[in-house]
Amino acid sequence: GLVPFIRRAVTSALAGTPFSIETLRSIAAVGAILIGAAEEAAVVVFLFAVGELLETIAAGRARAGITALIDLVPRVALRESGGAIDKVPAAELQVGDIVVVRPGDRVPSDGVVIDGTSEVDEAPVTGESVPVAKEAGALVYAGSINAHGELRVRISRTAADNTIARIIHMVEEAQASKAPMARFIDRFSTWYTPAAMAAALLIVVVPPLAFGQDWTTWIYRGLATLLIACPCALVISTPAAIASGLAAGAQRGLLVKGGAALETLGRVKTVAFDKTGTLTRGRPHVTDVVAMDGMEDEVLAKAAAVERKSSHPLGVAIAHAAEARGLSLPPSFGGGIAVPGKAVTTRLKDGFASVGSPRFAAEQGEVPTDIAAHISSLEDEGKTVVVVLHSKRIIGVIALRDEPREDAKAGIAQLR
Repeated sequence: GLVPFIRRAVTSALAGTPFSIETLRSIAAVGAILIGAAEEAAVVVFLFAVGELLETIAAGRARAGITALIDLVPRVALRESGGAIDKVPAAELQVGDIVVVRPGDRVPSDGVVIDGTSEVDEAPVTGESVPVAKEAGALVYAGSINAHGELRVRISRTAADNTIARIIHMVEEAQASKAPMARFIDRFSTWYTPAAMAAALLIVVVPPLAFGQDWTTWIYRGLATLLIACPCALVISTPAAIASGLAAGAQRGLLVKGGAALETLGRVKTVAFDKTGTLTRGRPHVTDVVAMDGMEDEVLAKAAAVERKSSHPLGVAIAHAAEARGLSLPPSFGGGIAVPGKAVTTRLKDGFASVGSPRFAAEQGEVPTDIAAHISSLEDEGKTVVVVLHSKRIIGVIALRDEPREDAKAGIAQLR
């Protein structure tokens, strides 16, 4: 109804903005009622309510993104104190607290690993598809997922200051910023409202005072002028256009942070794209197989046998590559033994086979010069390299990379 509009107009006036759009529409609606044009008053209130509804819908879409970010952080954490481990709300963690992060758990806040080794999936925070090896001294971020080993982490930032909280703060700041057109309307109202009110006042007082005209007639005409001056179309146009744009974007898989971002798109000269999952497939693929004796299929088959039950993105990629080549995998006995961040080892019929990092391979013995050169060359190309060993002897290396999507180039070209 009209009461909320009047209340906001009074609040705005008390805050130092007496000539806002709220003031004009409130006076126009009240004036319409006074001259017996209740239908016109209802139309004014209805149109402004529609505009506010559209703004609320747009804000709701933006808030959904913030809710998704908040859900990345666990509600409880396992805090270590005096040798005991207690469940506490993650929001109560203080800098210096020690928490235990078990396999499959999310890191409750930013911190530094003080004990344990594991691989942490940072995709929810950074977008990187390949888990990152963590050991003592490594930084971990709130919301990232511990994959394998147990970690003891010393908290370095509170819940209000961790990585997720900072991202949320930046998103909220972006959402709070008005679209350029909305800012123009605010500036426009600071002079348009008093001008419209002054014009209506002149219409009311000048003819009766200067020419002796009937007061009732000119009061009616002054209020009618004020009603006509109410910029319904201007006020509704911006939220309607923004809501329509956000809805159209959502239907095409686009999430726009708000009206300001939507209007800015029309003036963009340079675009920075997120790589993982946007320009790339979002998961690693085998790009190279290098065998010591030239038997690439054997190297890939043994690696796939080791990784056949793995849920690690690199292991899954190796298993898929072997399947794509139609390779027959050697049987394995027992479950694989994983050393988080280093390697996984499985017993095959003809001995133990391992798939691990170049550092793990170096720990098992000297890495041949040609293999070391291959590893260096592949890593220089931005690829992740794993070494395949059989009975602690290097038999080859496999390179993986998150490859570009087939339609990425065409998509970027179309945007131009």
